[in-house]
Amino acid sequence: MSHDYVRDGQEIYRRSFAIIRAEADLAGVEPVLERTIVRMIHACGMVDLPQDVVASAGFGAAAEVAIRNGAPILCDTSMVASGITRSRLPAGNDVVCTLNDPGIAQLAARLETTRTAAAIELWKPRLEGAVVVIGNAPTALFHLLDIVADGAARPAAVIGVPVGFVGAAESKVALSQNASSLEHLVVLGRRGGSAIAAAAVNALASMAE
Repeated sequence: MSHDYVRDGQEIYRRSFAIIRAEADLAGVEPVLERTIVRMIHACGMVDLPQDVVASAGFGAAAEVAIRNGAPILCDTSMVASGITRSRLPAGNDVVCTLNDPGIAQLAARLETTRTAAAIELWKPRLEGAVVVIGNAPTALFHLLDIVADGAARPAAVIGVPVGFVGAAESKVALSQNASSLEHLVVLGRRGGSAIAAAAVNALASMAE
């Protein structure tokens, strides 16, 4: 038996984005953020996602400029880093994940936190002007906010979309209300994850070309 389905990859792509734009409520969303949200929806299949997306006024411009200028992209997990399409990065940007670096388990034990939060410590030398992407670990997002508040260098923009049931929603509220006024994009609530995080970077990178 032969199934009847669309076989043309370009047509699938075209129809997918047409459906997203027809079904998602993107009214009033500024252009850079709109294109980013569309890519995020494409990654998760949830057309109601825009109702939970919050971004600072300068996020889109700050992230685009940073990516265009070759800023490193600092990721909380290998899954996020793997989802970023290197060929879309306009300046050969480094994509960095320090979660599996030597000594992280020992550092986490010393700091009495998770490995993903401890791995943020290794970002400090490259944090200034970087694009930070946190798609999985609320503890990493909380730790980032803490070290910036304590005087660490400021990233250019933070994509904070950790997924989960313990601390995820709270960490995103903390980012959206952060006293350091970091440029940010979040998906409020429990939703998030690697695919959404990487899709946001890929959208911004494509725009920065």
